[in-house]
Amino acid sequence: MENNNWLQQLVMLGVGTTSLVAEKLRDASDDLVKDGKLNPEQAKVFVDDMMQQLKSEQGNWETQIQKQIKNVMQDLGVPRQSETDELRGRIDRLERQVRDLENKLWR
Repeated sequence: MENNNWLQQLVMLGVGTTSLVAEKLRDASDDLVKDGKLNPEQAKVFVDDMMQQLKSEQGNWETQIQKQIKNVMQDLGVPRQSETDELRGRIDRLERQVRDLENKLWR
């Protein structure tokens, strides 16, 4: 499942990016507190709100990535798993029919 590996890597990239953004948000809020532009409680509320927003958007991001990958694969003509399974079943039936016909000819 190579495609799942790509998706996992993209999701991990998103998680890593979210972690980096969270760290930068905390640093920025700490700087605002040090400069006296925000009090510690306001900074905490700001960071918590932004983190909640990032977490909710991350789920949307993952869904969008899945849709984009599906569209790209479809555009490239990569068959879906169900299509591949159906073709394998048809090939198996045809091979069985050919064997049956060959067996009838050799009797």
